[in-house]
Amino acid sequence: MIHPGHFYYFSEAKKYGDKLIIVVARDDTSEAFKGKKPANDERTRLENVRALEIVDKAVLGHHGDIFKIIEEIKPDVICLGYDQQIQKQQLEEELKKRNLKAEVIRIGSYMPHKYKSSLMK
Repeated sequence: MIHPGHFYYFSEAKKYGDKLIIVVARDDTSEAFKGKKPANDERTRLENVRALEIVDKAVLGHHGDIFKIIEEIKPDVICLGYDQQIQKQQLEEELKKRNLKAEVIRIGSYMPHKYKSSLMK
């Protein structure tokens, strides 16, 4: 479910580059990070994100290696959501190991007491 918190995140992230590319997590990745199956399958989530005017491109991540998609896209900036479990430092270290240079930015929340997917279900 895409809600105003997502729109805020996307619009803030878009300020950091020429194109907004969204990586949609695979079902197994989402389940591993959140401990439960996502409400919608990865194809539905991908199509919902692709339908948003603000999004220039949306792609699925890879099974197993969540960083492989970054090697393919080679972004200048990576914007993390406020509630994404990966730590900024962890991502920066992984980028360094893979000889990738990207600025990592953590985007703040937008009314998380109201607009958080887990609360809206």
